[in-house]
Amino acid sequence: MRPVLTEIEIAEPGLVVLCGASGSGKSTFARRHFAATEVVSSDQCRAMVGDDETDQTVTAEAFDLLHTIVRKRLEIGRLTVVDATNTKAPDRKSLVELARRADLMVTAIVFDLPLALCVERNNARRDRQTPRHAIKRQHETLRRNARRLRKEGFGRVYTIGSGDELDSVRIGRTKLWCDRRDDAGPFDIIGDVHGCHTELIELLDRLGYDVTARPIAHPDNRRAVFVGDLVDRGPGVAEVLEVAMSMVENGSALCIAGNHENKLGRALAGRQVQMTHGLAESLAQLEQRSAAFRDQVASFIDGLISHYVLDGGRLVVAHAGLPERYHGRASARVRDIALFGDTDGESDEYGLPVRYPWAADYRGDAAVVYGHTPVIAAEWVNNTICVDTGAVFGGELTALRWPERDLVSVRAAEVHYEPIRPLKAEPPVGDRAHASLDISDVEGKLVVDTSLAGRLTIEAEQSSAALEVMSRFAVDPRWLPYLPPTMAPVATSTRDGYLEHPDEAFAYFRRAGVREVVCQEKHMGSRAVVVMARDADAAEARFGIANQAAGVIVTRTGRAFFAEPAATASLLAQLRAAAESTGLWDRLGTDWLLLDAELLPWSAKGVELIRDLYAATGAAGTAALSTASKLIADAAERDVMLDELSARTDERASHLGSFIDAYRQYCWDTDGIDGVEIAPFQILAADSEVLGRRPHAWHLEEIDALIAQAPDLLRRTDRHYVKTDDDASIADATDWWHSMTERGGEGMVAKPADPVTVNDKGLVQPGVKCRGREYLRLIYGAEYLAPENLQRLRQRSLKRKSSLARREFALGIEALERFVANEHLSRVHQCAFAVLALESEPVDPRL
Repeated sequence: MRPVLTEIEIAEPGLVVLCGASGSGKSTFARRHFAATEVVSSDQCRAMVGDDETDQTVTAEAFDLLHTIVRKRLEIGRLTVVDATNTKAPDRKSLVELARRADLMVTAIVFDLPLALCVERNNARRDRQTPRHAIKRQHETLRRNARRLRKEGFGRVYTIGSGDELDSVRIGRTKLWCDRRDDAGPFDIIGDVHGCHTELIELLDRLGYDVTARPIAHPDNRRAVFVGDLVDRGPGVAEVLEVAMSMVENGSALCIAGNHENKLGRALAGRQVQMTHGLAESLAQLEQRSAAFRDQVASFIDGLISHYVLDGGRLVVAHAGLPERYHGRASARVRDIALFGDTDGESDEYGLPVRYPWAADYRGDAAVVYGHTPVIAAEWVNNTICVDTGAVFGGELTALRWPERDLVSVRAAEVHYEPIRPLKAEPPVGDRAHASLDISDVEGKLVVDTSLAGRLTIEAEQSSAALEVMSRFAVDPRWLPYLPPTMAPVATSTRDGYLEHPDEAFAYFRRAGVREVVCQEKHMGSRAVVVMARDADAAEARFGIANQAAGVIVTRTGRAFFAEPAATASLLAQLRAAAESTGLWDRLGTDWLLLDAELLPWSAKGVELIRDLYAATGAAGTAALSTASKLIADAAERDVMLDELSARTDERASHLGSFIDAYRQYCWDTDGIDGVEIAPFQILAADSEVLGRRPHAWHLEEIDALIAQAPDLLRRTDRHYVKTDDDASIADATDWWHSMTERGGEGMVAKPADPVTVNDKGLVQPGVKCRGREYLRLIYGAEYLAPENLQRLRQRSLKRKSSLARREFALGIEALERFVANEHLSRVHQCAFAVLALESEPVDPRL
């Protein structure tokens, strides 16, 4: 007698296929146990296609729609329930194939209710009824082939055989075994041990574990994660297994399967396997232990899964690595790739399988940590890292500390096993990333997820505008991990004679909860991003580019600042030498740096703008007003009194003179790079850190040290620190601003002391610019201070500009985070590209 079904366990995500004749209660069951969005009904698809759930003439089109919806849901990992009769094997086969392609488990729930009950339920329906002969045919067809469901590919099959079961059965949802997203660690992910017990104990000790405890554990509740291949080749296989099994049982470790565990498990089960690659040594060592211990090992190996998804999906651990589309999936294919890697069946000169270099094109959000193929040193490649550093071959046993991303290694005591293939280093990151850049990464509508501003949308028109600029004028995109954001001005001032004033800057940050700001002199130059490596080898290793300058200096749009490469090389050489003299390279532990700066004079880059716009305006205005003054004077000689017009003309001439003085002081003669100055104000990033998150005080101190080493090239940025709740501090900074701008200075930028500041309303402006009265003549015109003009300008709207500044800043930080994390270049470049794309938004350019 069949046991009564009380609970159905389904894997989530996965596919659930309801199988039963019309009237068997499938739709009612689906509504009771699943969300409406999780159920894909053939009847609903008929209605969507043909406006009538009972219209059998659109069945083919309805099932095309059904399969499309199911495929899309499974692709993105959603539980999906198919409500259709599904009594025929061919109908089920297409659904099983969809689940197989998505590498998800498929469950069948069979509604094998008595025929009479199905007919009775069908007759009670008011919306539609199925003919009795059709129900009888469906019922008989399902009963004939229900026993073959597992052979069809269903991982689980549940049969509901009565109305009582239908009403009382419960649905239990279980996450896939690999899904540990709610487990945030912290973790210590340990590479292939291969029986190196001495090295394992030394590494655990160095990681802070109490190796004298039984089982071994960490006093701060950190946990080890073994990436597989604990066994074979080394002298301490049994001892390593003892450590790992006890730690896993105690909860102080996790472990996934490696290909060597897979093979040892089959051997312990008595299956025919080749005694190669150290398996014989493992079996010999285990023979020295009891049968009970060997059974324990066999059970432990049998319970190991293919991979883990951890820390909210930010971390994936798989023995041979795992492309993004397989993360959090469960199938034989996923297990094979996780254990053995993706191979094409070919062998190299050593007789070992040639594996597809999946990490070279990895673009996922999750960091993937793996082993399997030993390397000389663990290095990040596109947000993936191999931590098998060949301990058993005389290399090192390595662990990655997560979330810190720190590497900890111990040297092997000796060469325990001669490698078949010599250990080799990973190919340069830049070469790998550049090889797979594609225009599809940035064309059309883009959606970019950022940690500071959430999901940002770039419309297709904006992408097109950015593509036009970047494809025609920008440097090699491998040099562009970052483009600088725009900056919002302060709120409009109501003070007499002022459009912008420091009062509004301090008031904004005080309202935002920022207690300390730094006010920095705003240089009148051109924004520049400096990307430089310590030497040519470092440039090639990190950026995949070999050039004489070992770096670039680019504008806000990614264009090279100087047409002559020699000019760039000379400036970078001086900067590089200054960093060497101050010990900055070694202090930051980096071979490359990104700097945000201003390049002066303004005329070095903007000479055409100055000549064609500002100088032309000044010359035309001077000529016109001079002629007007002469005509007024001639009229006065004829006793035609034009006093009011004369005064107005004199006033306009005075305004124009101030306009000419305003732009002239930002121009001076340069010969090549002689006379060029760089005013750096932030060190954006180095090898292992987004330095842009450090307090501004740190940046300015480090930059002052650089300036001391290259005073002819580097210009100091004057600054004042202000407490937003201290009137004396505010008054002091305001006086400084008045003094600076009255001498002709452009103004200041007020920034939170901590560059990345978030309050309950979101991201606080990373900086607001407050420009001086005279400089604003260049922006709003020579006569903008005339009362009628100033009153009109006070109606300017800043909302869109402020939003743009925050979004572009968030994209910049996101780009730096991805770059430092060694994510695929396309993901980094997407953020920098988005900054340029947003610049095409319709915002008043004077802001």
